[in-house]
This record gives sequence, structure tokens and C-alpha cells, in this order.
Amino acid sequence: MIKTAETYHVPVLLNESIEGLNLHAEGTYVDVTFGGGGHSREILSRLKGNSHLYSFDQDVDAEENINKMGLEPGQIERFTFIRSNFRYLKNWMRYYGIEQIDGLLADLGVSSHHFDDESRGFSFRFEAPLDMRMNKSARMTAADILNEYEEGQLADIFYLYGELKQSRRIASAIVKTRAQHPLLTTKDLLNATEPLFQRVREKKDITKMFQALRIEVNHEMDALREMLLSATELLRPGGRLSVITYHSLEDRMVKNIMKSGNVEGTIKQDFFGRIETPFLIINKKVITAATEEQERNPRSRSAKLRIAEKKTNE
Repeated sequence: MIKTAETYHVPVLLNESIEGLNLHAEGTYVDVTFGGGGHSREILSRLKGNSHLYSFDQDVDAEENINKMGLEPGQIERFTFIRSNFRYLKNWMRYYGIEQIDGLLADLGVSSHHFDDESRGFSFRFEAPLDMRMNKSARMTAADILNEYEEGQLADIFYLYGELKQSRRIASAIVKTRAQHPLLTTKDLLNATEPLFQRVREKKDITKMFQALRIEVNHEMDALREMLLSATELLRPGGRLSVITYHSLEDRMVKNIMKSGNVEGTIKQDFFGRIETPFLIINKKVITAATEEQERNPRSRSAKLRIAEKKTNE
């Protein structure tokens, strides 16, 4: 199947997330999750004057979508693609001479392309090599983790990143299996662990197991932490942070940075008991996809959008 920008990844909460950026002329914006280019294309359609958009993606497959966006000459001049992990946001902005930005958008969900690519090992729907690398040039794969990590390390990954109560049993089963033969494919992993999952929760828990491995392979939590801290520093007063999350680990970190200015959620108060945070929360209640969008794009069902504005200096 030939992937178009639309089939690569259907943008979630498109209008809501971009309206949340409060775009204006002469602004500098960043889309740290380019993917199929849907959010970036919509942002560019609304920019004017000397405004500019910088878009990040570490996957070479995503870069191929630039030519499928149908950008007009004026839009091309306002656009810069950066093939890099968004954890290096601050370094790249410094490279381009950007000291402050007016808005940052992040759609943290894994692209449909990755789940649907039978060769990448992101989904248990296909038998594939246990890869799961977003960046194909990265060294560590899911197979490396499963075959090399100690049992305790594996248990921690499944508990922390998959929130699986049976994490120790899963780790033990993997270690016992790899003593007989290495785990190299998604089928190998399922054969080793499937008996541990209750039938009523099997699909959900296997999804969480694959999620935990993917997060570890790509260091997703560390990258998100670094990006959010950099974004907080780079946003000019009045600038907006618009972030879509898909699981509780991501959402907790985003919620914390907006509420307290740090990813741990440590609350600091001034002399009068007011919470000290660099952000003003724009949507008090988390924004979710409408029923129509959920029916059209089932992967939007778990999406949560949070928007915050950098406070102006008082």
C-alpha cells in the first residue's frame, strides 16, 4: 500500500489544537510531531507575513510526506523541516537563531503508519521483527531489550511504562523463554507471554506491554521531559503550548508542566499562597475528540488536548 500524507497519520483534534495556538502574523511556531504533516499543513495555511513554522520528526519516512503536502510557494518559504528527535528542540532553535517562539504543538500519538507497517514491530497484529525504533538509525531495538535486560529491569519497564500489575510474571516468562531461544519476532514475544493475560483483558494488556517496550526503545519519557522543559523556556510571554496525549504517563507530565512549571508536579507557592507557575491554563477541562471524529478515526478516542499560555511578565 502506498502511503499518502493522509494515510500515514490522520491528524487528531486538528482544529481544536491549532485554534489553541492562537496564531498571529510574524509569529514563530513549532510542530514537534510532523508525522503525516496534517497539523503542519493546517498551521501553514493560516500563517502570513514573516511568520515561520519549524517541524520536527526523527523518522525518515515522515520526511517523505513534505512533498505530499501540496504547499504553495509562499508556504514553502515559511517552512523548515528538522529531522531530529524533539528532545533537541532548544539546540535546533539556537542553531536557527531563534531565541523565543510563539507557540508549540505536539501530537504525541504514534503515527498510524507505524502501527500499520508490518515490518516495524509496533503492533502485535503482524508477525514482524521486534524493532519498534522511531529512528531507524538508532542502535537499540525491542529485541535487544528483551534479550539483554535483566529480569528486574524488564519488570520495571512493564510496570512503569505499561502499568501492568503482572509485570514480574511477564519478565520471568521472557527470561525463561530466552534461555531456550532468543526472542526475535512479535510472535516470539506473544508465545512467551500470552498465557499470562486474562482473556477479558488480553488485547488491552498486550497493547500495554508493546507500549512499554516502545517507550523504552525510543526513550519517550526522557525525550518528552526535555522537550517540555525547553518549550517552557523558549515560549515568549503570551505564547501557547498545545499538546495532545494518548496515555496517562504522557498526560500526567503535560498536566504537571502546565500546572506547576515542572514535570514532577511539585507545587511552589508565593508568600500569599498563590501557586507559582509560568503558565495560565486555557482549557480548565481537558478537550477530547467529538463523537463524529471518534467514529471517523477510532485512534482519536484516547486523545486528550491540553492548552496553556506563557504568563506575561508582571
